[in-house]
Amino acid sequence: MKKFPGINTLINLCCTLFMLNSYLLLPSECKAQEKSEANRDSIIAAAREIIALQKYCALITIDSIGLPSIRTMNPFPPEEDMFVWMATNPKSRKIQEIKNNPMVCLYYADHSQASGYVAITGKAILVNDMSEKMKRKRDYWEQAFPDWEKDMVLIKVIPLKMDVLNYKRKMFNDQVTWRVPSIEFENP
Repeated sequence: MKKFPGINTLINLCCTLFMLNSYLLLPSECKAQEKSEANRDSIIAAAREIIALQKYCALITIDSIGLPSIRTMNPFPPEEDMFVWMATNPKSRKIQEIKNNPMVCLYYADHSQASGYVAITGKAILVNDMSEKMKRKRDYWEQAFPDWEKDMVLIKVIPLKMDVLNYKRKMFNDQVTWRVPSIEFENP
């Protein structure tokens, strides 16, 4: 019987391959440039640019045994404070995972365009307030959530940290550590 690597080994391997693939996709003139010194406003602007190009993002939660759980979501554009909202079924697995551990990550990228990526790590809050639902109502909700007023809940992600790689703005990863420009938000 073959012995399979542990889940942590597989996750580390996948992350390493993704980062290597992203680095290799860079134009050669970008590889030679130093990491740009970016201030908070330019990092947020670069993040908004990447996010605006995406219709979907990945929502990563932690399941009951501590493993990452990933699914595609259709979020609203970030608000001024970079809070991100999305809707889901209140009976979905992600709701229980958020109740058990509200720390989540949103990942925005289009690897076919090699424009960069944004990862927002934050705290998810479940919101079932009708005024918030009405403010954000989307046409497709009536099809996706037949009784959306009752059978739909909002997820509000309050950012704690944001990592941004934006090739167009020359916001690159560090050549040695591969660390990307990052900012932290005040804990609400």
